[in-house]
Amino acid sequence: MPPVQDMTPPLDPGLLDALQHQVAVFARRAEQTRLGGVGQVRNSMDRAAYLLLNRLDLEGPMGVKALAAGMGIDSSTVTRQVAPLVDTGLVKRTSHPEDGRAVVLQLSPRGQSRLEEVRSSRRELMAQVTDGWTEHERESFCTLLTRFNSALSARQSAAQEPSAPTS
Repeated sequence: MPPVQDMTPPLDPGLLDALQHQVAVFARRAEQTRLGGVGQVRNSMDRAAYLLLNRLDLEGPMGVKALAAGMGIDSSTVTRQVAPLVDTGLVKRTSHPEDGRAVVLQLSPRGQSRLEEVRSSRRELMAQVTDGWTEHERESFCTLLTRFNSALSARQSAAQEPSAPTS
């Protein structure tokens, strides 16, 4: 029986170069503008704060370890990033309902309100940046960007896993 041939088309180095260049430009532009939105709320919340508040809003109250695991960062980083959010009243620390010694982080009403302001501003920015795009183009871009981010996340997770012992 003849060997099975790989039917995957060869990767185009020129296309991969263009892709990596566009990703680099995107990263620079995203950092420059911080994709913070429009109007008075523009750039008023850093990326770490936004991602933490957003996760707490979408997934509900949780401990530092769960928050860190869900974001793919270590607990000490979450603790450091959450501290100013607690200090400004955007996040509340409460006791775990089943284990009073454990701390649970929860979005405060002030945090919920602030997050919605920032989301609204960022929605407007996305509408402006994609003005002239069809709904299908926006959906396709979102799907592909989500897939790209998921692949990067999986790659990072695999790199952080301890390697299997060799014999």
